[in-house]
Amino acid sequence: MGKKAEEPYLKLSGSLSGKDYELIHMLEEECKINDQITLKLELDYKRSDAENGTLKTAISDINEFLYFHGEELVGYMGICSFGGSSQPLEITGMVHPQYRRQGIFSKLSELVITECRRRKAGGILALCDRNSISGQKFLEKAEAIYNYSEFEMYLHDDAYRAMEKQPPGGITFRKALNTDASEIARQDTIYFGKSPEKENEEDEYSHIVLPEEEEKHGMTICIAEMEDRIIGKVNLQISDSGIGGIYGLGVLPENRGKGFGRSILVNAIEKLKELNASEIMLQVAAENATALSLYKSCGFRETSVMDYFEVE
Repeated sequence: MGKKAEEPYLKLSGSLSGKDYELIHMLEEECKINDQITLKLELDYKRSDAENGTLKTAISDINEFLYFHGEELVGYMGICSFGGSSQPLEITGMVHPQYRRQGIFSKLSELVITECRRRKAGGILALCDRNSISGQKFLEKAEAIYNYSEFEMYLHDDAYRAMEKQPPGGITFRKALNTDASEIARQDTIYFGKSPEKENEEDEYSHIVLPEEEEKHGMTICIAEMEDRIIGKVNLQISDSGIGGIYGLGVLPENRGKGFGRSILVNAIEKLKELNASEIMLQVAAENATALSLYKSCGFRETSVMDYFEVE
């Protein structure tokens, strides 16, 4: 039986405090267990941003929307900004299972979308686990337009140990420095789509990722080289809970078809194991059949599907 939020109040902020992080994480676990879903809230990334002062949004921007019943957090929605001002803002949220059907999610969505419009975002992407019945129904009612899907995959150690690990030798990893920022941006454009249109000189650099800044909140960008020649890259991260993540893996077009993708992946796995990652996961676009096949052949298995919807 549901509970009525009789003493509700909203808390809005630009970044996550330590207390808010803990409350949101507790609510996340409640929803994940109850609904058997995955939530992509980027809490560790956001908290690191707040602690290291690397948040690049304006001081007036609101990214965290918390809905309380007394001292209990019963609803949350957050905004994530990746890239420059012309890139879409990503939004996702949740409501405590016992406080649903009271309009809490609708109220949070209204506030979040108003904030995205105020910031003149280059679009709004709403994230929802495919198995979230309530989330999918809400987005259908809101007439959100399906954009694409992303698989979350976790490494199965038995399958990984049993695979043939004889990729091309000679590949080395080095940490990317800020001087590599343009090269990282170039590769990301090749692997993941066109760079945003630039309206002025300031926009030209708004989407550039600075590797040394990223490392401050746990994301290490590694450049893969062979004989001093760059062949690709990969991003590595370990969350506060000890889960190792592999992101942004790519091989430059002139180096494809030679087994380098497998070699970079195996090297990434081994580095995370050296850092005592309790589990290793990655995310891949559902339509990327080549990458999906590679990850499966190295022992990764699908655990959830995250759907991305465009919100008008």
